[in-house]
Amino acid sequence: MHDVHNFKGLNVGLSLCEDLWSQHEFGDRKLYIQDPLAILAQNGVQVLLNLSASPFAIGKDLIRKQLVGNAARKFSIPLFYSNMVGGNDELVFDGRSSVADNQGNIIAEGKAFQEDLFLVDLDKTSKALKLENMEDEEDVLGALVLGLRDYMRKCSFKKVVVGLSGGIDSALVVAIASIAVGPENVMAITLSSPYTSKQSIEDAYKVAENCKISVQTISINDAFHAYQDVIQTIKEDKSAELALENIQARIRDNILMAYSNINGALVLSTGNKSELSVGYCTLYGDMAGGLAIISDLPKTMVYRLSNYINKKKKFIPDSVINKAPTAELKPNQTDQDVLPPYEILDEILKEYVENHTSFETIVAKGFDGSVVKDVLRRVNLNEYKRRQSPPGLKVTSKAFGSGRRFPIAWKG
Repeated sequence: MHDVHNFKGLNVGLSLCEDLWSQHEFGDRKLYIQDPLAILAQNGVQVLLNLSASPFAIGKDLIRKQLVGNAARKFSIPLFYSNMVGGNDELVFDGRSSVADNQGNIIAEGKAFQEDLFLVDLDKTSKALKLENMEDEEDVLGALVLGLRDYMRKCSFKKVVVGLSGGIDSALVVAIASIAVGPENVMAITLSSPYTSKQSIEDAYKVAENCKISVQTISINDAFHAYQDVIQTIKEDKSAELALENIQARIRDNILMAYSNINGALVLSTGNKSELSVGYCTLYGDMAGGLAIISDLPKTMVYRLSNYINKKKKFIPDSVINKAPTAELKPNQTDQDVLPPYEILDEILKEYVENHTSFETIVAKGFDGSVVKDVLRRVNLNEYKRRQSPPGLKVTSKAFGSGRRFPIAWKG
């Protein structure tokens, strides 16, 4: 890849994707021993071209632009950076191609999350663009909309179905889906149990009304009572409380999958990254589905993105945003019965999952040692659940799935 290509009298140096990152340090080491761009510069190229398939992550766009500008400045050669756009399974490619002049100034850039064509005349002086990131929430929304839209198009789905609980996670999922594929292609089903509050059903219908999507209520009471009778025959002298909680989630997803089989709709699961990290989710229940569009969003980002979407249009009622999160699988249940506040949990998870920070270092940052120990234990214990979850759209630097695989059976 070090050859010089002559195009209409112009010597062009072609590089691919990671070649641009060769001088960027990863864990105190450089990616390559040699710098492919340096070799091209030594071979007398007049323009550098980098063809890239660099997937989206929060904050990554600014890093890319800095790499493009630094390389052009280092070699005093204009650099054209062309990045892929579109969704491929978990990965979302955000486009944002850019051009740097021979002084390292970014003088042009393409649109985010959509195909774009723009022309650059290197013989004319162009004003340097200001390097800044979009709002995280704007970026994340763009990535999730494109990721869902392309997944459906490439897998030949026309419609989606979501279990709408009246909670913030499912509300955000249907809001994103209605933006991505149109409200006429989104079906919501509220699956009430003996523990579902009247407020939750009312909130679910408010969300559906605001998003202009179809919604129906199906009671799982009869199915749940039938399972209770069966479980009584196998529980012996042990507690069946957890099993009965999980059964409700599994009944719900059976109905959603039946709807999918009958109508050909893609089931969107509604779990977030915080829940998935610590296993606060039901295997073959709420974890089941065809695509998990918020599985890489920490719960705190779920709230941030919900508030951001509401600035454009009131998709999610305040009653949904302001109430305490709950699975409603038993009386008076809230998430914080078993989990630390999400503001604390998400910070610990970011350190451990995304930054690879050790237990000792996390505690040294001021977190309670017993809380950190319990969170890390839950993360390690629940790899078996995550291994069986549907593909999820990646928006952070480290998402579960193909980007983070640990052994399930790893104890010595």
